[in-house]
Amino acid sequence: MNSSTHNQNLVLSDNSITLSIKREDLIHPFISGNKYRKLKYNIQEAQSLKLKSLLTFGGAFSNHIAAVAYAGKTYGFKTIGVIRGDELREKKDLNPTLEFAKSCGMEFKFVTREAYRNKNNTDYITSLRNQFGNFYLIPEGGTNELAVKGCEEILAEQDEQFDYICCSVGTGGTISGIINSVKTHQKVLGFPALKGDFLQQDIRKFANQENWELITDYHFGGYGKIKPELITFVNTFKNDYNIPLDPIYTGKMMFGLFHLIEQGFFAKDSKILAIHTGGLQGIAGVNSVLKRKNLPLIEI
Repeated sequence: MNSSTHNQNLVLSDNSITLSIKREDLIHPFISGNKYRKLKYNIQEAQSLKLKSLLTFGGAFSNHIAAVAYAGKTYGFKTIGVIRGDELREKKDLNPTLEFAKSCGMEFKFVTREAYRNKNNTDYITSLRNQFGNFYLIPEGGTNELAVKGCEEILAEQDEQFDYICCSVGTGGTISGIINSVKTHQKVLGFPALKGDFLQQDIRKFANQENWELITDYHFGGYGKIKPELITFVNTFKNDYNIPLDPIYTGKMMFGLFHLIEQGFFAKDSKILAIHTGGLQGIAGVNSVLKRKNLPLIEI
């Protein structure tokens, strides 16, 4: 798995701040952004172990589920997705993410939210092996040591010019890799898509530097929660810069970043690099929810 990305400069009204966005979303049409980085060395490890199946976990609109399904199809693995929400069993053909994963050959196991909480339980994993046979286990969101190793490759030598590196945060693997690869003069800002302080501990399991901070004011109520002002921002951003954002991760990060710039959070002449981690496949599913709620849709 090889990749190359480019930085796109954004023109801001405040000319004292330089803001660029690294277009990781353009790495691959289906294994997008940080999912590509996280899967790179995990796929290699599964191949070296000569395992034939990949099993992982995710929700209804999971970017990770879609990426694993496509990677399995591409590299010759059977894929199994343990999906949170047993009510989805009868709705999988109405869900764009699960439809795509199914078209790639992924087999589903729909479980209750209560059962899903056992995703890291050794006995539960053993029961899955009893059901599906031996498999290579990829955690929810793809975060493990090999995923962090892949995310350490996001930044390039040219990115040493930036003072701040910003990214959205889900399970903590992407930001951990970035923290491990930044230079001492740089600071990493993470924008969690979830509520709660548990991410601090998860990141510290993998991160080997202290020059980072989580900005926890822009989750819009929690994972998957969306408000009209976020929809407006995402659509305006696309119209202004011709860059699509997803409303679950990158949209919240960029909303927060723009707000911080407006509030004077950054010193004059700061150079900021925001990481576009992909996730655009989830927009279709989000729009189906927004439509049911009679809310404006995300422009694709």
